[in-house]
Amino acid sequence: MLEGAVRWIAVGFEAAGVAAILIVSLVATARFLRRARATSDWVAGLPVYRTDLGRGVLLGLELLVAADILGTVAASPTFENLGVLGLVVLIRTFLSVSLSVEIEGTWPWRRRELERTAERPPPD
Repeated sequence: MLEGAVRWIAVGFEAAGVAAILIVSLVATARFLRRARATSDWVAGLPVYRTDLGRGVLLGLELLVAADILGTVAASPTFENLGVLGLVVLIRTFLSVSLSVEIEGTWPWRRRELERTAERPPPD
């Protein structure tokens, strides 16, 4: 019974991941088109559009990783299933880190350091 419930929860996370990517993509596209129509320079809006899309994909990937973990735990957790899960999580984590670096312009573990240096007042 618990196994069935966890499988349904995993399916819910998968649906949420796909929905997040789809909804954020549609909203980002609508915002981009609205900005492009308001100004004649639509190329200037591309970096913001890419950032918005990247954040949506990141959110979706995180939900899909959670679904994979739950799905593997709910199924018979054999070494083969765990190995496949490990590869899937590794690939999705690589994609997430790559997207994060693309969006933020820095490695995730360097973000705090850059925020601290930005908060310091400049020397006289």
